[in-house]
Amino acid sequence: MNSLVTRGSLFDDFFKDIAPGFYVRPLHGDNLPAPGQIKIDVKETEGGYTVQAEVPGVAKEDIHVSLDGNVVNLRAEVRQHDEKREGEKALRSERYYGAVARSFQLPADVDPAQAKAKYDNGVLTLNLPKKVGTAAQRLNIE
Repeated sequence: MNSLVTRGSLFDDFFKDIAPGFYVRPLHGDNLPAPGQIKIDVKETEGGYTVQAEVPGVAKEDIHVSLDGNVVNLRAEVRQHDEKREGEKALRSERYYGAVARSFQLPADVDPAQAKAKYDNGVLTLNLPKKVGTAAQRLNIE
């Protein structure tokens, strides 16, 4: 039976809603999402692309973006620590360390020198201008 029901399945979601007292959550909230769960929106204009990616709970310094031609690589790392104060006895301590990465391909090459990134309220916004001269050209057949 254990092989049929996995953590994070519909079965868990059902019991989380019906009996929330039986569902134990980490002190720091949910774990990082799986790469397929990082929601992205990609919009294209004549001059480039705008990408919005949801990476909530991650510090700006822990988000890494790299561009390789028309491939965009996103990586986010989470480091959460509990502080111990003098005179306190720790009864439960949870720490979460992890990273998640996602890559996707755009239809045309991006100019990395002109690219800009902004992170605000858990949403990473990338403005990626197209590289000049990378548009498809039709060849004349002789």
